[in-house]
Amino acid sequence: MSGTAPRLEDSPKRTQIMDAAAALFIAQGYGAVSMDAIAKAAAVSKATLYAHFRSKDALFATIIREACQSNLTFGAFETHGADTRAALLELGGRMLRFLLEDRALAIHRVVMAESVRFPELGRAFYENGPRTSCGLFAGWLKAQADAGRLRLSDPLRAAEQFFGMLKGSAWGRAALGVPPAPNEAEIDATVASAVEVFLRAYGT
Repeated sequence: MSGTAPRLEDSPKRTQIMDAAAALFIAQGYGAVSMDAIAKAAAVSKATLYAHFRSKDALFATIIREACQSNLTFGAFETHGADTRAALLELGGRMLRFLLEDRALAIHRVVMAESVRFPELGRAFYENGPRTSCGLFAGWLKAQADAGRLRLSDPLRAAEQFFGMLKGSAWGRAALGVPPAPNEAEIDATVASAVEVFLRAYGT
C-alpha cells in the first residue's frame, strides 16, 4: 500500500469542531463552554476532539490564528509588483473588513468580557491574533524595505502603527454596537487615510 495518511489539519472534522466551538463561544461565552459541549455541538466523540485539540484554550487559539492568517496571505499582493500603495490599500481593506465581520467582532467582545477571569483567553487571543498579524505584516514590510520601496528601521513597530490607524472610529463604533454601521465609503476612506499617513512616514 502506498500514499501518506491525511494530516489532522486537513480533516473535515477539524473544521467542523472549530465552527461549532466558535459558535458556542460567541453564544455562551468562553467560561461557560466545556469541551464536552463542543464535542456534542460538533457531533464528534471526545476522543476525536482531543485528537485535534488538547485543550479549550488551544482550540480557541487555533480559531483566532487561522482566521488572521487567512486574511494576511501576501501572495495576492505580488500582482501589484512595485506598487506598494496599491498593495497597502488591498491589505488595509481586507484587514479592516475582516475586523468588521460579525464573527470577528463577537469573538473580540467575548475576549474583552472574559479575559480577566480567564487569562489564558486573553493570551491566546493576543498571541494568535494581533501579535501574529503584526508579525506577518512586518515580514512583508521588511521585504518592501529591502527592495527599496519603503524606508523603515523597525518593521514591527510600523506594522503596529498601520493596524492601529485602521482601527479608527468605524471599528470602534462597530465593536461597541453603536450606530451607524460602517459603510463601504467609510471603510475605503479609513483605509486610504491610513495608507496616506503611513507612506508619508515610511515612503521613499
